[in-house]
Amino acid sequence: NYAASLAANKMAHDAGYASEFYLDAKEKKYIDECGAANFFGIKDGKYITPKSSSILPSITNRSLQQLAKDLGMEVEVRPIPEEELSTFEEAGACGTAAVISPIRKIDDLENHKSYVISKDGKPGPWSEKLYTHLRAIQYGTEPDVHGWTTVIE
Repeated sequence: NYAASLAANKMAHDAGYASEFYLDAKEKKYIDECGAANFFGIKDGKYITPKSSSILPSITNRSLQQLAKDLGMEVEVRPIPEEELSTFEEAGACGTAAVISPIRKIDDLENHKSYVISKDGKPGPWSEKLYTHLRAIQYGTEPDVHGWTTVIE
């Protein structure tokens, strides 16, 4: 149910942003999610995604975590403090429709901070690999070694 996010989404769009971004409701210092999508960041060969009881589990995020492991990346599911945004080499919003939408910049309007992640707005090399690999499995052009797909004839 995304009804609770509609007002924040409209405010973000009216201010020229693609999406709203949420911190945890309790302490307001840990990353939760990007609008209707899950968040992940990449640094030092690690795929890092928030551990939070308030976000919906994402099949896309879980699939990307497995593919990251398959590619030799370490996966961390843990609280991510807002300040850590400045250390990510890549970041994205992930979900069913877009799979991965790269994040160029996140502005914290309350604290007057900006975190630039992708200077050119394009996905980084790990995000590209993960996206390409997942889509290839979905389209059947790469083998599905995890048993995620079912062919219906």
